[in-house]
Amino acid sequence: QVQLVESGGGLVQAGGSLRLSCAASGLTFSIYYMGWFRQAPGQEREFVAVIKRSTGSTSYADSVKGRFTISRDNGKNTVFLQMNSLEPEDTAVYYCAADRTYGSSRSPTAYDYWGQGTQVTVSS
Repeated sequence: QVQLVESGGGLVQAGGSLRLSCAASGLTFSIYYMGWFRQAPGQEREFVAVIKRSTGSTSYADSVKGRFTISRDNGKNTVFLQMNSLEPEDTAVYYCAADRTYGSSRSPTAYDYWGQGTQVTVSS
C-alpha cells in the first residue's frame, strides 16, 4: 500500500520558520512528481509547490514564492518544504501528494496519492 506521511508541522510565531517532511513508501519515488498543497477551514485545497521527478526543477504559488522552498531526496524517498517568514495567512493543513501521469500540475485532481496532512498554525 502506498503511504505518504507528513511531519514537522506545529505552532510558530509570525516571521518564524518550519521544515515539513513527507516520507513515501510503496511506490517508485524517483518517477513521481511531488507536490505540496494546503487547505484552510472553509476553503478549497490550494497549490503550494511542486518538484519534478528528474530535473529537480520547481514551481511555486505566487503567495509563497521567495519564502518557501521545495526539495527532494530520492535516496531517502522524502520530499521537504522549507517555510520561512511565515505569516498568519499561511495557517492551514498541509498535504504532500504524488503524481505519475501529469507534470507539475497545480490541480489537486492530477495527483494519485495523498498524505494525511499536518497542521501549521502561525500566530500574530
